[in-house]
Amino acid sequence: MRISYILVILIVFAWPLNYLYQRQLGAISFLLLAIFFLVISLKELKKLKAAKKNDSEKARPQKIK
Repeated sequence: MRISYILVILIVFAWPLNYLYQRQLGAISFLLLAIFFLVISLKELKKLKAAKKNDSEKARPQKIK
């Protein structure tokens, strides 16, 4: 994901998360943030695995018959 999208999402959800934190429900805020960052990291990991797979296929010499 682009950094700008992540920043916009965090800014938009800053007020509701702060509201929950002020109401002594801070654990919900941290849980939602943890899920958000987990989704981002899984997407990045998926991209890295795909790039690594493509690089290994290009580096592997083809068999000549």
